[in-house]
Amino acid sequence: MQLLCYTVCMAFFTDNKNDKNIFSVRDGVLYIEGVSALSLAEEYGTPLYVYSKRSIKDRCREIKEDFLDRYPGTEASYAAKAFLTPAIAELIDGEGLMLDVVSGGELFVALAGGFPASKIKFHGNNKTREELEYALRSGVGRIVIDALDEIDLLEEAAKRLGKVQKVLFRITPEVKAGAHDHITTGQRNSKFGIPMDGHIIFPLIEKSLKSENIILSGLHFHLGSQLFEDAPFLEALGKALDLVLAVRDRYGYTMPELNVGGGYGVHYVDGEERKPYSYFVDPIMKKVDEYCASNDMAAPVVGIEPGRSVVGEAGVTLYRIGSVKKIPEGKTFVSVDGGISDNIRHALYDAEYEAVIANKAGDLPSVRAVVCGKLCEEGDRIISDALIAEPERADVLCVFTTGAYCYSMASNYNKMTKPAVVLVDGEASEVLVKRQEYKDYLSTER
Repeated sequence: MQLLCYTVCMAFFTDNKNDKNIFSVRDGVLYIEGVSALSLAEEYGTPLYVYSKRSIKDRCREIKEDFLDRYPGTEASYAAKAFLTPAIAELIDGEGLMLDVVSGGELFVALAGGFPASKIKFHGNNKTREELEYALRSGVGRIVIDALDEIDLLEEAAKRLGKVQKVLFRITPEVKAGAHDHITTGQRNSKFGIPMDGHIIFPLIEKSLKSENIILSGLHFHLGSQLFEDAPFLEALGKALDLVLAVRDRYGYTMPELNVGGGYGVHYVDGEERKPYSYFVDPIMKKVDEYCASNDMAAPVVGIEPGRSVVGEAGVTLYRIGSVKKIPEGKTFVSVDGGISDNIRHALYDAEYEAVIANKAGDLPSVRAVVCGKLCEEGDRIISDALIAEPERADVLCVFTTGAYCYSMASNYNKMTKPAVVLVDGEASEVLVKRQEYKDYLSTER
């Protein structure tokens, strides 16, 4: 192995100590677990999403050890929007986590993967009647009410179908957190959540308590994504607990559940370091216990909803480099065979990544380049300032931490086919999602 410490990917390995055994360099080539990135690109083609099964299982087990086992009476639900296939649903279930979904499609895929409906929470700020009925018929464990009139839609559907449904109210705690406005969801002016104003929230709670078809299980909040500090969680938690206490004092009913969401940050670039789950959950549980003890109130079942932190660092994307354009006294553009069709996060959130040329992973980085795609948009960029080895046509570029939201938000813009998804397990690999072909368009287009 050459001096990996001088490469960009070494910074990635160093900042992610828990994943240091996932990536390695042998004879100058990047390996994902025990499989060469070059052999994966050759066998499955590019662009290619690659996931480490070991990394996913490590994160799930960390959640279990630091939260579920340490604090009895707690729940952890994997946020399916980060990345979901039937095989991933099966894997998450096998690791003992619950699941949250935000659409009928996610619910369908989860059930197709054999995930127990009773362990599923159904989120969404604008669930359709059809989705609510689908959730009721499927027997999901919780429906998270996220709109002012949703309780009426749900009660009507539950009554018609003869169902009794447990619900959580998603509240807006008016706590701003997150690095980009597009991924902050706890502020007052958000499309998500129900305002905590008494004249808004109390009538809804009272309606649920009087309903014969709805059981009020508790409250839910989510502050945003890519969060690295615990202070916003504790601020929002205090407001949620105050509401739990107010409901007890007003209606004589103590809500048995409190879900504090997720959004725990992961490493994308230098300066971002994923913190252990204990950093977030330990002070949360301490505050819950102290608050409930001081108010003579039964402690609720506390739930969390990690998504990105479970799969984000487990995934990479492999591309084949095509055109390399060096502008005199200007930028160097390295074009790959994908783009915003398989990773739109830079265009949406100014997200940045670290990358390495997989077949030159031991070389010193010598070029600062814009990594861009092949789509017909000037904004078709993946990394605005990548430090990589000298790029050449046909090199394989590996972009790290693409396991969350990249496949989920992939599109067919410019009629690009969606990449395959491969899961690496030790020295073996298997296809989770087959690569789209041109002919697949004709299955729906007429």
